[in-house]
Amino acid sequence: MQKFLLGVDRLNTFIGHAFAWTIVALTLLITWEVFSRYVLNSPHAWVFDATYMLYGTLFMMAGAYTLATSGHVRGDVLYGFFRPRTQATLDLILYFVFFVPGVVALCWAGWHFFTESMAIQERSSVTSDGPPVYPFKFIIPFAGAALLLQGAVEILRCIVCLRDGEWPSRTHDVEEVDVDKLRHMVHADLPEGEAGAAK
Repeated sequence: MQKFLLGVDRLNTFIGHAFAWTIVALTLLITWEVFSRYVLNSPHAWVFDATYMLYGTLFMMAGAYTLATSGHVRGDVLYGFFRPRTQATLDLILYFVFFVPGVVALCWAGWHFFTESMAIQERSSVTSDGPPVYPFKFIIPFAGAALLLQGAVEILRCIVCLRDGEWPSRTHDVEEVDVDKLRHMVHADLPEGEAGAAK
């Protein structure tokens, strides 16, 4: 079971890392367009469409990755003080009441948007010669499917936690910097007099 849970985590982490490169493409595209517009006096109308499609892709594909690394923001300040079984109970209820119906609706609606767009070879109407939209619309059901798969893993984690009384392990990626821990590491490397002065 643990191998399956971590395998899905790794899959969605890989997908998240792969789609993170869209930020590089987005940066290069915008840089080129600024240069082209203001230096060469030759703007491209399709760049506007391409940039919001790239940004939308980046945003959509970050969902499953963020869930895999437990990076979504929690609004409940009391949650961290609860025992693992209480946390798992709350999570399980919320997954079934909100998450699963919402993501299934996203997949279903996204697939219909994509198939209809592809059937008519839809192009963006924001500019006169807009790029095709259907590849971008495919991202909606694809991101929803990745999120639903990760959600199933999180539901299994809740069930394991209810059974065992502690959360099963998960993969870890980049984490926020703990300022106090960082300060301690920096001061540990300084001689005692300098560490006191740095404080």
